[in-house]
Amino acid sequence: MTVVVALLVGFVTVRFLRVASTDFLRAPALQRENFRGVSIPTAAGVFLVLALLIVEGGRAVLGALGVGPETGLTLPRSEVLFAVFGFGFLGLVDDLVGVGDDRGFRGHLGALRRGRVTTGLLKLVGGVCVAVVLVATPGFKSGRTLLVDGVLIALAANLGNLLDRAPGRTIKAAFVVYVPLALFLGDGPTGVAIAVVMGAAFGLFADDVRERLMLGDTGANVIGAVLGLAVVLGTSETTRLVVMLSLVALNVAAELVSFSRVIDEVPPLRAFDRAGRRRASPAQQPPNPPDRGPRSPEPRMPGGTVDRSLRRRQ
Repeated sequence: MTVVVALLVGFVTVRFLRVASTDFLRAPALQRENFRGVSIPTAAGVFLVLALLIVEGGRAVLGALGVGPETGLTLPRSEVLFAVFGFGFLGLVDDLVGVGDDRGFRGHLGALRRGRVTTGLLKLVGGVCVAVVLVATPGFKSGRTLLVDGVLIALAANLGNLLDRAPGRTIKAAFVVYVPLALFLGDGPTGVAIAVVMGAAFGLFADDVRERLMLGDTGANVIGAVLGLAVVLGTSETTRLVVMLSLVALNVAAELVSFSRVIDEVPPLRAFDRAGRRRASPAQQPPNPPDRGPRSPEPRMPGGTVDRSLRRRQ
């Protein structure tokens, strides 16, 4: 029951922030083209950070007044706060100032070999550091455990970003992962700690899937990291090792194949992926959106001039 209340509180809080932030979302710095070339606000994941901050601040005040069973932050809640702020900050930097088409580990390492440090590489390295701090916080761990848990959280955050190539996809995938995880964790401290963030994420689903905003790296990284952290805090070492190896396989696979193409070629996955999304004509939406981030290349006419007619029709 406590988890359900936390989910609802996160959902309601993020909806309030969303409704109250219309002018904020119109800021030119947030406007990006999605995979169909439509300009919409990105970095909406910042609402997840703000929602968690508001809820935890409220819980702290109520606890000081003697309301509720806890008077301060539990360790899982502190860990979730740090994860959300750490990965949210790194994602926001990439959303706002990221440039270039370098994608994936190979793209960022290739840019580094050419003497250029991308914001994506900074996000990857920073994410690893945040993950290591998170898993080291409870106390001393062996090198093997520290490595497994840190890599698990960092790769979970990166997978959340890799899936954010189509409207609603990351949140749908998060729902599939979260439901069994929530049933396993129950009303324990970890289950309650992550419920606010997941409730807030589900509160952004309608806007995300209907292309009114994009989570951006800010939101996708936060959602993935929080789910990874929940696995680290709430499951056995064997389970964490299996999950970590699975995440390694998925992240490596993303370097070799297009998730969008695989999803589109498997009917059940395609139906699930497209559920709730806006219908678009073939001229507006390619059948296999490339896994290259939200920005699509400008349509060009013979001779190299940019064809603006497609964008005017959208």
